[in-house]
Amino acid sequence: MIGSILCLAITIYFESRGETEEAMKAVGHVVLNRVNSDMFPNTICEVVHQGGESKYSCQFTWYCDGFSDVPKNSEAWQKSLTVATEIYGHTDNTNGSLWYHADYVQPEWAGPVYYQIGTHKFYNEIKE
Repeated sequence: MIGSILCLAITIYFESRGETEEAMKAVGHVVLNRVNSDMFPNTICEVVHQGGESKYSCQFTWYCDGFSDVPKNSEAWQKSLTVATEIYGHTDNTNGSLWYHADYVQPEWAGPVYYQIGTHKFYNEIKE
């Protein structure tokens, strides 16, 4: 479980540090929702590390952006660890979303219906 919490926490850190706690939880819940979906791998670390064979081909940008994966902000890292631990087994605040993106981008896959928390838009369905 420690490895899973670390994989979840580092994703929360790099994808949503600086956001509200609710937004950080939402990013973490997308990872957990994917673990429970037949469309994605079965463990947190496998979900987080999916793709990434080349730059920007991964599911979570931080994993394959070419930058260091070592958290530098200790306060934000501690908050990410706390959030990762807290959301394990708790109510999902994204209504089951499997995808998200920052609100300042509009990826081709984004569907018309989304749920916004902080600066992220969350989706249950995407364009095929």
